[in-house]
Amino acid sequence: MTTNLPKTTPEKENMHPRNVHRQGYDFKQLIKANPALRKFLALNKFEVESIDFSNPEAIKALNKALLKQFYGVDGWDIPEGYLCPPIPGRADYIHYVADLLADTNENAVPKGNKVRVLDIGTGANLVYPLIGSSFYGWQFAGTDIDPTAIRSAKEIIALNKGLEQKIEIRLQPGYDIFANVIKPDERFDLTICNPPFHASFREAADATSTKWKKLGVMKKPTFLNFGGQKNELWTKGGEAGFIRKMIEESVKYGKQVLWFTTLVSKKETLPTVYSTLKFVKAVDIKTITMAHGQKTSRFIAWTFLTPEEQAVWRK
Repeated sequence: MTTNLPKTTPEKENMHPRNVHRQGYDFKQLIKANPALRKFLALNKFEVESIDFSNPEAIKALNKALLKQFYGVDGWDIPEGYLCPPIPGRADYIHYVADLLADTNENAVPKGNKVRVLDIGTGANLVYPLIGSSFYGWQFAGTDIDPTAIRSAKEIIALNKGLEQKIEIRLQPGYDIFANVIKPDERFDLTICNPPFHASFREAADATSTKWKKLGVMKKPTFLNFGGQKNELWTKGGEAGFIRKMIEESVKYGKQVLWFTTLVSKKETLPTVYSTLKFVKAVDIKTITMAHGQKTSRFIAWTFLTPEEQAVWRK
């Protein structure tokens, strides 16, 4: 490999100001964190050193390097075929929900283990708890319905000293979202979720084909470039159905959670979300927009606590 390649990709100015990935990828440093990344590097069409983002093994190697360099995570890995999410976008969600908590904490982001976060569908990758516990010192409970994902998440924790005191993994035994995982005496400052976006495998595969075309890969894909199991990518009713169920279930736990949040990938899902939140009489609803390159995403936050109850939440 030549030695005079550019070190980084351009700065990603539309990311959250605290996102450490705004400066792009310094592959020289990332290779130090994960030497296996080297074999995937090449110049892209912009003459910038990068990887082939249609290659799931390259994405996994990049994620392993990013988690090691920026969050001190050793030995990160996932089973073959499981979701391997882009780290910068996941970090943005964490930083924006941190700002949400600051709104009820005298405009200061609360840090440390008194902040408790429930990650719905934490997956085999465990990315949200790894970022949030490292950057802010928060406590996490991660849930999943897939026993293989649960085992993978626990293996990551076991490889990193001290994580067992910051992250707890809970198997969701049914298809409920909050029941059986939120205990009667528990309180959470946040719930976060990256819901299944699609209603079927075909819909997920078509979306991946569109991504590949944008990346310049014109052949029909035989796999999803970021991986993903059925429950990670599609569900009956798709994104709108899953989020509607989440909102309906959240009513029961309205006094145990400060802010419920979920990513919403599709704009056409928003009317269903807003109408359901109105129906369950959420006290406050916020829509936070996030931009990653040419893609715009968002998350919805809602609470059943009055402003007076929010003000005394940590007192």
